[in-house]
Amino acid sequence: MKRVLIISYYWPPSGGSGVQRWVKFAKYLPSEGWQPVIYTPENPELISVDKSLCSEIPPEAEIIRTHITEPYSIYRKLTGGSGSSKEGQQEVNPINGGKKTFKQKFSMWIRGNLFIPDPRCMWIGPSVKFLKKYLSEHPVDLIVSTGPPHSMHLIAMKIAAATGLPWIADFRDPWTRMFYFKHLQLSVPARKRHESLEKKVLDRADTVVAVSPAVQKEFQEMTSTPVVLITNGFDEEDFCRKITPDGNFNITHTGLFASDGNPEALWSVLREKCESNPEFRKRLKIRLAGKTDKEILDSIEAAGLSENTVNLGYVDHKKAVEEQMNATLLMLPLRKEPEYRAVLPGKLFEYLASQRPILGIGQNDGAMATVIKDTKAGVVFDWDDAASIKRYIELCWEGYMSGNPVAGASDISRFSRKALAGEMAGLMNKMTSK
Repeated sequence: MKRVLIISYYWPPSGGSGVQRWVKFAKYLPSEGWQPVIYTPENPELISVDKSLCSEIPPEAEIIRTHITEPYSIYRKLTGGSGSSKEGQQEVNPINGGKKTFKQKFSMWIRGNLFIPDPRCMWIGPSVKFLKKYLSEHPVDLIVSTGPPHSMHLIAMKIAAATGLPWIADFRDPWTRMFYFKHLQLSVPARKRHESLEKKVLDRADTVVAVSPAVQKEFQEMTSTPVVLITNGFDEEDFCRKITPDGNFNITHTGLFASDGNPEALWSVLREKCESNPEFRKRLKIRLAGKTDKEILDSIEAAGLSENTVNLGYVDHKKAVEEQMNATLLMLPLRKEPEYRAVLPGKLFEYLASQRPILGIGQNDGAMATVIKDTKAGVVFDWDDAASIKRYIELCWEGYMSGNPVAGASDISRFSRKALAGEMAGLMNKMTSK
């Protein structure tokens, strides 16, 4: 069996579908003839850890952990909590275009300008030293780095140069074209440093992997290195359980729900529907399974929908899947950032697998809208298109009341984690057969 060194910050992972990517690859790679060797910090700074995913790790996997030093304890002191809002509630993503206190702006400046490419950069040197010794005693056939954080790519770049091993740089998100990059308050030298490091990674990797067609195209325009598309996906085994719906008209969101993705037009439509239809008000449940920013909860309350809302907070992956399968309608708002046109949210693929209709809100000409249209999984409306959102809610409500619910996705087998692991293994086989 061939061995692949996977350099990943998130292990065990948080519940995010994108971060689960390499746990799921590792689960299926042994059946493709590859033993995963995961190199990861022993003490990472994680918002949450989904321990239920540890059972997904195959017995063939070898896990290597070393200590990492990160500046997040200082960051927390400067921001009044781990990226907290002024009310003390944790923000889903403090790096955004929202209003910031002076402390938050200052800490963001430090993060963007002194820790390049990210606050995990102090792990690069010790990791390179450790892995050189480890690989001299425990050879592997291939290196994979998965980021962000992009420090993982810099570790792999140095190890690949020192060993001559083939290297795949797997980008779960873009680098300098990521939506929050412009909010880092970078100086001109810091911005150029990011761009230079990104170019080095793209040029020196043997293959770059992107998770959406738009990002693949962007990267291919920046480098002559082959850029391969391998999307995120869903694990069929996660969706083989039978779930009995609770009978409510459930509009459900799972995962992180950030303030810059607040679907205010949807709340307005639901408020009007509740005011005009007592039966709708009685049956409506807005179910939030995951960390939700306070601004979103405030908007729901302002719309008079608090009594219809079930805020579950963080849940593990198993519970998130149950919530998706219990939904009448799954809402998937994108962030209000132009760069999000290129993004395929990881949760999209699990939404597809749940076989429930999807109400997407955001760029209706972007990557997510294309997949939803191709799979007939639902509709994506513009942020302010309240009239169209209202019509779709009416359609789903009528289907719910008649016992003939709106259908979910079709033709999604290409997004199964097992099939995608086969694609990754095929790429790895090709790179090691030269």
